[in-house]
Amino acid sequence: MDDNGAMTSQRASLSSPLRETLRAVPSVVGVAPPWEPSSAPDDPRDLFVTWLTDAIEAGLPEPHAATLSTVGEDGLPDARVLVLKDVTDDGGFSIATAAESAKGAQLAHNPGCALSFYWGPLARAVRIRGVARLAPASVSAADFLARHPAARAQVLAGRQSSVLADRAERDRLLADARAAVDADPGLVAPQWTAWTIEPSSIEFWQGSPDRDHQRLQYLRTASTWDRRPLWP
Repeated sequence: MDDNGAMTSQRASLSSPLRETLRAVPSVVGVAPPWEPSSAPDDPRDLFVTWLTDAIEAGLPEPHAATLSTVGEDGLPDARVLVLKDVTDDGGFSIATAAESAKGAQLAHNPGCALSFYWGPLARAVRIRGVARLAPASVSAADFLARHPAARAQVLAGRQSSVLADRAERDRLLADARAAVDADPGLVAPQWTAWTIEPSSIEFWQGSPDRDHQRLQYLRTASTWDRRPLWP
């Protein structure tokens, strides 16, 4: 395609029906609670727990849902939504997955990762960057046993993220796994692993319809956290 053709294609893209539809959709429509970054606590854990609690008390659906971003062996980023299990006393973010899953394999290969939360009705978001550490086996086992029996059966059947070639075989494996769970409620899948993400930076964002957004970043130092406001 010559330069004129490329420019014509670009102009067509800039005026596509989908582009116009997306531009017409309003953004930052949530109602943010009062917040003054200058009065934020010294420890980002305290602020995160406050914001998460606000989301829970506001009745937001799945307020513990987060996007975990990892890096594959090919060097490309990957992302998926999971649920936060806990925030430890020292500020670690707890998640869990099967070791053979894409995210489990990627964390084992490269523990550098990011975790992000978005609570649209409150016009709030949190970005976390850090390193994932494998939790002790006892923590992984306790997390596994706290899961719904059907979720435990899914893990025991294995093969997460692998190609589904035979649905009948999948159904048989799941039935066998569920029977094993029912027969032994204390059965733990050895491939179930809990991780704690140790943050090196946490950024809090609160939006405003006039785009006068508030952003506050915490950066971990050797002994404490540096807190600094950012431009919107």
